[in-house]
Amino acid sequence: MDYEIQPEELKQKLEAGETVGLLDVREPWERETSRIDGGLHIPMGDIPARVQELDPDAHIVVYCHHGVRSMSVTAWLRQQGYESVQSLAGGIDRWSRQIDPKVPLY
Repeated sequence: MDYEIQPEELKQKLEAGETVGLLDVREPWERETSRIDGGLHIPMGDIPARVQELDPDAHIVVYCHHGVRSMSVTAWLRQQGYESVQSLAGGIDRWSRQIDPKVPLY
């Protein structure tokens, strides 16, 4: 499984009803500004202390603003044995621009 998933592919999986967990690793103020509905919010700095909240067998897509923090979290989770974790390429910014323009840009 690739470390990144393209927004179009994530949209297809969600529309097909596939079980995909969303993990927002942005700061609380960012989540208040815009979000993808559903999923779990754990700021990047809190991931090590809260990793037990994640299912190691689940397909999880991590997202942030532009995809940098989510890629770091994805790499760290993979090292911890979470093999089905992917980072959303381009983050919520790209999601908003290409998939759901109702998600505010910031």
